[in-house]
Amino acid sequence: MVEKTYRLIRKIYFLCLLSLCAAYPFKTALSQGLTLISDAETENYLAKVVQPLFKAAGVSFNANNIFIVSDNSLNAFVSDGNYLFVNTGTLLNIDDTNELAGILAHETGHILGGHIVRQKLKLEKMQYVMLGSMLAAGAAAVSTGRGDAAMAVILGSQSSALNSMLNYQVEEERSADESAVKLLNKTKQSTAGLKRFMRKIKQQNALSGIEESDYFRTHPMTTERISHFNEAAKSNNFSAANPLDANLAMIKAKLAAFMLDTAKVKRLYPAPQNDAPARYAHAVLDFRLGNVAEALSEMNKLIDLQPNNPYFYELKGQFLFESGQVAKSVTTYKKALELLPNSPLLKISLAHAILENSPSKPQARKAADLLQQSLISVPSPTGWQLLARAYDICGEKAASYYAAAEFNYAIGNLEGAQKQVKRAKNANPAKSILLKLEDLDERIKADLKERRTF
Repeated sequence: MVEKTYRLIRKIYFLCLLSLCAAYPFKTALSQGLTLISDAETENYLAKVVQPLFKAAGVSFNANNIFIVSDNSLNAFVSDGNYLFVNTGTLLNIDDTNELAGILAHETGHILGGHIVRQKLKLEKMQYVMLGSMLAAGAAAVSTGRGDAAMAVILGSQSSALNSMLNYQVEEERSADESAVKLLNKTKQSTAGLKRFMRKIKQQNALSGIEESDYFRTHPMTTERISHFNEAAKSNNFSAANPLDANLAMIKAKLAAFMLDTAKVKRLYPAPQNDAPARYAHAVLDFRLGNVAEALSEMNKLIDLQPNNPYFYELKGQFLFESGQVAKSVTTYKKALELLPNSPLLKISLAHAILENSPSKPQARKAADLLQQSLISVPSPTGWQLLARAYDICGEKAASYYAAAEFNYAIGNLEGAQKQVKRAKNANPAKSILLKLEDLDERIKADLKERRTF
């Protein structure tokens, strides 16, 4: 009982931190030990699935606010600022796009219901309760010399707060379920996928014992939710078929080959013939096993099948780059970007290859231009880090220090960011850079103040 309660406290504390850091997804991920992966193909697919749902809900949509979490569990969540996070485990275990649409409809329901903002306020209040409990627990431990006394204080003082939070979450989940059904109906999509996913969650919960106790639930009983969707489905006669299913098949093959063990990949995807997903998986698997020539051969066969697919060139470029064939990777990334000119991730990949291949001032300038374009859309730590390098090669020290400061800020290293800001100000920056430095300095000070508060 104590162990389960402690896990629940940790989970709620995690939510507290998430709500406070949600405006900065990269810092949130790093602080919570989440691993974010970047993949243009997967992110664009997710954008196509969620965009009509956001539109139907009247929620602002930004394709660059979609993040992939490297985690095998079945989960997706939204945060303040309409950021969407989807676990790789979810993508690998869904059967079709309709299933994902149901999941994302539920998450959109949380935004539509204002749950994120209200939860943030409630969790911030709860954080003070937790802090008080920890201080009291420390005093109990000192006075009694017993750790169990401290745990008793924590559990006792937080019992009502935890119950309140759990009840609140249950109601939110019910509300999001109802919104999901309405959004699926509005976008003319079947509820069948959502029901299938609920059954998968029920199975997962049964294996983990989550539904053993009413007290330890943060969601309505899955059985109850399935019953609700069965009732809702009576008025939903839309097809579950989706033209994006072909895209999903390719994405699942690629993710599986990168993330699962070799034997499982081979079971899921037998030796390829003319099956594009299997060929995709085996290309990645060959590369993982060090068979670079075979991996490139498979990618060339895929390119022959679909010569206008930018993601094939992107993956081929990655193989070339990581195997030391940097000059060839530049050419390949350029082709990918020609086919998908607005992709921030492809711009970062091409810039990285350019900087590795030919670090001359003219080439570094080209890389800097690409990185500046990408950072307007996606202020990623990698983008800032590479931009600092590009400016350094160009001899623009103040701009380089500024980019390094933004990199440190993006990963939550506020002290490091402050040092780089100071270096940039001492390097006689142009007025445009100075204004950016002053803005960044204010952001750093505000975050340091918030850190001291909590």
